[in-house]
Amino acid sequence: MPGAEAFNSPGRPEGGGVGVLVSHGFTGSPQSLRPWAQHLADQGYAVRLPRLPGHGTTWQSLNRTQWQDWIAVLERELLRLLDECDTVFVAGLSLGGALVTRLAEEHGPSIAGLMLVNPAYRSDDPRMRALPVLRRLAPSIAGIASDIRLAGVTELAYDRTPLHALSSMLQLWALTVRDLPEITQPVLLMQSDEDHVVPASSSELLLSRISSTDVTHVRLADSYHVATLDHDAHVIHDRSVEFVERVRRG
Repeated sequence: MPGAEAFNSPGRPEGGGVGVLVSHGFTGSPQSLRPWAQHLADQGYAVRLPRLPGHGTTWQSLNRTQWQDWIAVLERELLRLLDECDTVFVAGLSLGGALVTRLAEEHGPSIAGLMLVNPAYRSDDPRMRALPVLRRLAPSIAGIASDIRLAGVTELAYDRTPLHALSSMLQLWALTVRDLPEITQPVLLMQSDEDHVVPASSSELLLSRISSTDVTHVRLADSYHVATLDHDAHVIHDRSVEFVERVRRG
């Protein structure tokens, strides 16, 4: 899909050897996070925003992948950043938030901090309970893209939600939630007051289970789920840079 390409920035000396791994969400693409990634790159940070397998092509392609495929791509980029940079942060939107949280659980202090926008660790959709049966009856259901308050802005994402891939995402959620107490790094959580995709209880779950003592919770009053393309994008940009600079300087 044109516009779904990955974003990579080599970083510059004024970035102080800071790397940031950024992950987009389920059925989405790097397009939804490109302005955020570009802003981080403008600070001189080395930024990696890969396109997850099965995304940015067709929803049928996504239905042939699973969460291990998605996180393998992110881990490859993370290891490159850890090799190139003095300090590395992870960032993500929605499912991307869950994926980078899983990486932080597994890599511990190698990751300096997490920056999360409306991260997804659970769903209140009653259809999730019927998913084991539903995915045998139909390959997909209606999509969840472009939950954006700002008029005229569209997320580059699928108009269908593939059910085999969705089932795999739920497996990732279970593992990630189980190991949330392993998170001790500083966390910047940026949460929309009105989100039609991920329930508020998802962020509440994160906050209730992590072991981090340095937690900043920013409310986004004028954005829906894809806040990185919404009215509060500038808040995400500014607070992220503030967080990175504060954490890396100790």
